[in-house]
Amino acid sequence: MEQIQNLTRGDLNFFINQNVQIDIPNFVLSLICAVILSFFVQLFYIKFSSSLSNRKEFSKNFVILAVTTCIVIMIVKSSLALSLGLVGALSIVRFRAAIKEPEELVYLFLIIAIGLGCGANQLVITTVGIVFALILIVFYSGYMKRSKKNIEETINLGIIIDQDITDTQINNLINEIKKVSSELKFISMSRTENNTTINFDVKPKKFEKLSMLSGQIKKRFKNSKVVLAYNDDLSL
Repeated sequence: MEQIQNLTRGDLNFFINQNVQIDIPNFVLSLICAVILSFFVQLFYIKFSSSLSNRKEFSKNFVILAVTTCIVIMIVKSSLALSLGLVGALSIVRFRAAIKEPEELVYLFLIIAIGLGCGANQLVITTVGIVFALILIVFYSGYMKRSKKNIEETINLGIIIDQDITDTQINNLINEIKKVSSELKFISMSRTENNTTINFDVKPKKFEKLSMLSGQIKKRFKNSKVVLAYNDDLSL
């Protein structure tokens, strides 16, 4: 029983006090890989990110963060004692960087993943994973731009006329708007004795023609108002 206890203590001391030598060529290769991958992530963040903050200023530390994470993992993985010490250190150190948008946090995790993968000498898996993530960013960014473009093409057309116009005049207005638009959606209409308000969602064939039509409406009806806006929540 005593021999088993001594053996257990010896094994524990061995794991705690072990000092595995780091292969310098592999260490340098991991650092270079971390620098290259994090630099590409930085370029993609600057080009494809939709963040409103200063992207160049935020991403300038991406490479340093990846290299730092790689160094920490390379050192810690060679010693159990250092691994336990890292847990204690991380419980003390608190990062208070202001993350304004979730997208920034996603890119930071991507950079940390580079450091972890390169530090663990998983260069092939890390490279494949990062390349896949960057390709996904390109396709997703293109999809979001197309979606945003389709949304922005829809214009709210509000017509306010300070008189009660006839049904024929309203139908004529609608027909004129149809001629300059590829899609017309009726939203609302309000008619009183002294006022007529009509609201449409319009996808114009050419914005210039819609603008000219708005000028013609203002000339035709005195004290009228025509409002063109991209905002779906148009208030008249």
